[in-house]
Amino acid sequence: MASQANAWLAAIVENSNDAIISKTLDGVITTWNRGAEQLFGYQAEEAVGQPITMLIPDERLSEEEEILSRLRTGQKIDHFETVRRRKDGALIEISVTVSPVTDEAGTILGASKIARDIGAQKRAFIRQSLLLREMHHRIKNLFTLTAGLVSLSARATTGGEAFASDLHARLRALARAHELTMPDLGDAAIAANATTVRALLDAILTPHASRSDMRILITGCDAPLAGNALTSMALLLHELTTNAAKYGALSVPEGHLAVDFTTHADRLLMAWTETNGPATPAEDRVAGFGSTLESAAVAGVEGELRREWRADGLAITLEVPLRRLAG
Repeated sequence: MASQANAWLAAIVENSNDAIISKTLDGVITTWNRGAEQLFGYQAEEAVGQPITMLIPDERLSEEEEILSRLRTGQKIDHFETVRRRKDGALIEISVTVSPVTDEAGTILGASKIARDIGAQKRAFIRQSLLLREMHHRIKNLFTLTAGLVSLSARATTGGEAFASDLHARLRALARAHELTMPDLGDAAIAANATTVRALLDAILTPHASRSDMRILITGCDAPLAGNALTSMALLLHELTTNAAKYGALSVPEGHLAVDFTTHADRLLMAWTETNGPATPAEDRVAGFGSTLESAAVAGVEGELRREWRADGLAITLEVPLRRLAG
């Protein structure tokens, strides 16, 4: 029975997806299962007899000294998160549990180590954190923009019924603009209709337009927009519009925004010019999570964005390869 139990245990270890390794108190590898082969890239015959330090980056060698020191006193190390090196040189994030191995008399003979790749788990956590930050950022902006639209409708209309009608129209347009920044989650028909850069920008700027003046002017050429470029451009233009409505030309009645599109050498050039807006410090308009979204959006279309803080307002230049806009 004892031999059968040992064989069963050996089979479990050998077939585990986790890397299960044993080593001496001097750090020499004595056993190496299939999970270790998959995780670290070394076959068992390559690893057994070698120092465990072959897996450890130089800057983390002190970790092994600490682990061996604790093992000699009978301590167990639970779920220690660290970085190790594969045979191909790639660094991987792992969680390690190390336990002392003793004989029947309680003498510590070595250690067993269970290692698990946590890279995908940590990347998922980072993506989730970024998503939560983006949601928080968007919700705050929607409240701010809604307050601005109430003021804009109040200036543009007389009488309660006209005010309500105008505000409803602006809120519907704001909802449509918000949908355009999330085509994968929003209305597919809305996303499908935004097939050009100017159509997209027009949809995003519509809630902030006034019927009584030309505070927003869009001129120049147009370009097809599809695929992942739609999401990136929607996020970028929505962020620029939000900043203009919170801090810039669209935050005051006398403010003006002009957006002009041209093409040059297979690139689309957008000149975004705000005038007659409040004198807002540059750092107030580019700091925070909004700047993270903006940078990611520009990178998503392989673009280049430049800002110039002029005496009469903000000027932004965006250059994007036309091939990226077409998907």
